[in-house]
Amino acid sequence: MSPPVLAAYTYCEAVTGSQARNFSYGIRLLPPGKRRAMSALYAFSRRIDDIGDGPLGVAAKEARLAEARAVLTRVRGGGVSEDDTDPVAVALGHAARSYPIPLEALDELIDGVLMDVHGRRYETWEELREYCRCVAGTVGRLSLGVFGTAAGLGAGARGGARESARAAQYADTLGLALQLTNILRDVREDAGRGRTYLPTEDLDTFGCSGGFSTDSPPPGADFAGLIHFEVRRARTLFDEGYTLLPMLDRRSGACVAAMAGIYHRLLDRIAHDPLAVLRGRVSLPSREKAYVALRGLVGSDSRQAARNARRALTLRSGA
Repeated sequence: MSPPVLAAYTYCEAVTGSQARNFSYGIRLLPPGKRRAMSALYAFSRRIDDIGDGPLGVAAKEARLAEARAVLTRVRGGGVSEDDTDPVAVALGHAARSYPIPLEALDELIDGVLMDVHGRRYETWEELREYCRCVAGTVGRLSLGVFGTAAGLGAGARGGARESARAAQYADTLGLALQLTNILRDVREDAGRGRTYLPTEDLDTFGCSGGFSTDSPPPGADFAGLIHFEVRRARTLFDEGYTLLPMLDRRSGACVAAMAGIYHRLLDRIAHDPLAVLRGRVSLPSREKAYVALRGLVGSDSRQAARNARRALTLRSGA
C-alpha cells in the first residue's frame, strides 16, 4: 500500500474513531484490510449524513449532495488518483478496488438524505421502510461487500449466487432494525429539527400526532403503546437480520454481532422505559459496549442470536 493511500485510510479511521459511537466497537474486531475499508465507507457515509443534518439551507444542501455524488461517480470510474486532495475519496477508491463493494448503494444513501432535506413525512410503515432501506439497508449491503460470505462456498456458482442474494437480504433487514432503533432513540432530537419519522398511521393510532417537542407525551397519548409497538417491529427485523451471522466468517460475524448487539440492548432499554427517549438520548455505557464487542469476538452472541432468529422465524411461519 502506497503512503498516500495509507494516509487516506488513517484519516478515515480517525473520523470513524472520533465520531462513530457504536459502529467503531464492531469494526475494531476486523482484520486490518477490512477495518480500513469499513472506515472508508463510514467516512464517506458520515460526510453525506453531516450535509443532511447541517445548518445549510435546502438549496445549499442539494448542491453539496450533488458534489458528493460527483465524487462517487469519479470513484466508480477510477478517476481518483492516489495524490487526490480528498482523502476519503482516495480511501474509498482503494477499498472499491480491493473488495466487491456495491457503490450504487451510496447513491441510494444520498437519495435517502435528500428525503431528509426535503422534510418528507411517512404515512405508512412501507413508506418509512423505503427510507430506512436507503439510509441503513444500504450500509448493510455495503458492509457485506467488504465481509463476503463464508456460507455457500463449494456449492457451485449458482449456489454461491443464491447464498449471496440471501445474505444481502438479511444485511439489508438488519440495517432496517438498526435504523428503526435509531429513530426511536432520537424521536425528541428529531422533533427539535422539525422531523418526524414514525409513520403517521401509527402516530394517529396511539394518539401521538401532536409531536414530541417536550419531555412529556401529548395529552391523552398512549406513548408507551406506540414505543412498544415499534419495538416489536424492530425485534422482528432483528430476528430476520440475525440470520446473516452464520453466513459470515468468524471475524466479520463478530463485527456484525457487536454492532447489532449494541443496538439490540439499546432497544431493550427503550422498551423498559419508553419515556426515557423524551428526556434525552438513551445510550449504553462504554464498558457495556466493550462487553458486547467481546461477546461478539468469542461468538457467544452470534450463536445465541442465530438460534433465537431461527426459533422466532419458525414460530412465525407456523402461526
